Amino acid sequence: MKAKVKWIEDMKFSGECDGKSIVIDSENLSPMQMMLLSVVGCTSYDIIDILKKSREPIEALEVEITGERREEYPKYFTKIVLNYKFKGTLNNEKVLRAIKLSQDKYCSALAQMKIGGVKIEWSYEVLESST
Repeated sequence: MKAKVKWIEDMKFSGECDGKSIVIDSENLSPMQMMLLSVVGCTSYDIIDILKKSREPIEALEVEITGERREEYPKYFTKIVLNYKFKGTLNNEKVLRAIKLSQDKYCSALAQMKIGGVKIEWSYEVLESST
């Protein structure tokens, strides 16, 4: 991976990584907000992949994430809480297995947070299909 950030004006930056770009400023996502989205995107990607490979009939996944930061500078994350919300007629054991595999093995973004000493908590719920 290779990335760069260019200052545009005021507190507005253009970030590029492997041919893709994003604007970083107060009107869009801040770097710390992007970190939270990176974690939740990474674990969501893993879980959908695992459940699809297990042939589980997942209809929807929504993951809420909250991050607690230190009051003093640098204001890094000290705790992250994830709440996974699944929809479908799913096998509870397979859902739990997918979350644990993501949490403990596959999600590089979560692993990076854990290495940095961030406390990770999570919960989940499965809402039955309405059909």
